Amino acid sequence: MNNPASLNIAKNMEKSDFGLIGLAVMGQNLVLNVESRGFQVSVYNRTTATMTDFIDQNPGKKLVGCESLEEFVDSLASPRKIQIMVKAGGPVDAVIESLIPLLDKEDIIIDGGNSLYTDSERRDKWCAEHGLRFIGAGVSGGEEGALKGPSIMPGGPQSTWQVMQPIFESISAKVDGEPCVVHIGEGGAGHFVKMVHNGIEYGDMQLICEAYNIFKAAGFSNDELADIFADWNAGDLESFLIEITANIFKQTDPETGQHIVDLIVDKAGQKGTGRWTMMEAVDHAVPLSCIGASVEARILSAIRDQRLAASKILTGPCNDDFNMGSLDKKELITKVRDALYASKIVSYAQGLDLISKVGAEKGWDLNLGEIAKIWRGGCIIRARFLNRITEAYQGSDAPTNLMLAPFFTEILTNAQQNWREVVSLAALNGIPVPSFGGSLSYYDSYRSERLPANLLQAQRDFFGAHTYERLDKAEGEFFHTEDWPELID
Repeated sequence: MNNPASLNIAKNMEKSDFGLIGLAVMGQNLVLNVESRGFQVSVYNRTTATMTDFIDQNPGKKLVGCESLEEFVDSLASPRKIQIMVKAGGPVDAVIESLIPLLDKEDIIIDGGNSLYTDSERRDKWCAEHGLRFIGAGVSGGEEGALKGPSIMPGGPQSTWQVMQPIFESISAKVDGEPCVVHIGEGGAGHFVKMVHNGIEYGDMQLICEAYNIFKAAGFSNDELADIFADWNAGDLESFLIEITANIFKQTDPETGQHIVDLIVDKAGQKGTGRWTMMEAVDHAVPLSCIGASVEARILSAIRDQRLAASKILTGPCNDDFNMGSLDKKELITKVRDALYASKIVSYAQGLDLISKVGAEKGWDLNLGEIAKIWRGGCIIRARFLNRITEAYQGSDAPTNLMLAPFFTEILTNAQQNWREVVSLAALNGIPVPSFGGSLSYYDSYRSERLPANLLQAQRDFFGAHTYERLDKAEGEFFHTEDWPELID
């Protein structure tokens, strides 16, 4: 095949500083980001036409297009630094398998996709067996973040991080002059933290959707909603997701003139990271009610045909007759805002709790303050109050749970009455608010001196002799009631 005139040929160029495999939109934008920081970048894509089109569309840039993996590897300076941006799972393994025979010892392979962290741990060992270095790097920020500066969560050996640090710090988002990247920890730590980040993202998005659902039932127009979310974004709730939500409500369809949001089918997709977060929480016995409810909400949205059929059979309050009681719109906005803020704190508290527990079990020595700091810019969950989370986990008096940090305790205390009223109002009007409700239940459970688990444990002992501890005996002593009544003749 004859190359286009604009296509740089690896063998005629000086060696590149960085290489990337996989030129979907995220990959292309990352390449342009790296190149814009003064690095020469080699690129390879399984479909050669995609690569040549990309090179043609970016004339004059320090890009080297390669038609084969051999050519690609040969174009890179040692130690080679190769980032893979392909679909998670088998495709990543296939690329690594193809690269191994072509690389030299100490070359670095980086998986920048949304891989399961246990896969990253396996790949780390696999590469090490061949004398190669591996980084599982979570990258957040979407297409725009990839181009202008994402948040990056790299995991792997400290020595490998030191080699990649100049490039990663250069391309990452910056907040107060600080790069939104830090070495997370060994093995799969980077992809684990990225997974939980995405779980928190699920929670954030669902909470916003529940606020929207209440407002729509109460008769707010899309223009009013745009103003509400824009106002919230100017205050303590400032975040990327709040900001884009305000803009979504303004967007109209050029074909029909209607608001885009009203034309979109109410069926949400997911790629797995939220579900993985739930599964890890169950495996490690960490409550994750807000995030879990958010994942389930997406699953429920996807069975739309069943919901449409059920809506004609199952009864409940009519949303068309939304009853705000004595509230006016301004009061409702305030109460929903407080419910959203309080629930958002719970979502982060649960996610950070999971990171803390798994990190301790894995020996990763994770720094929650540093993790929160790199989430302040570039990533999807970036928000103003991440500065406060960073502060909460600095020093020796870090809280065991984010809700116990004085700043967040005060917010929860002040917001809880409105939070309770919103959950009650939604229930009375038949509006599902699983994440609002799950967050509030977690808050009430966590602050409860006594829970009904004593009865639950009695039940377990009754049918299965699982034993129980007693309040009037030393902790760690277990008892079984021998004379529970027999119920089966």
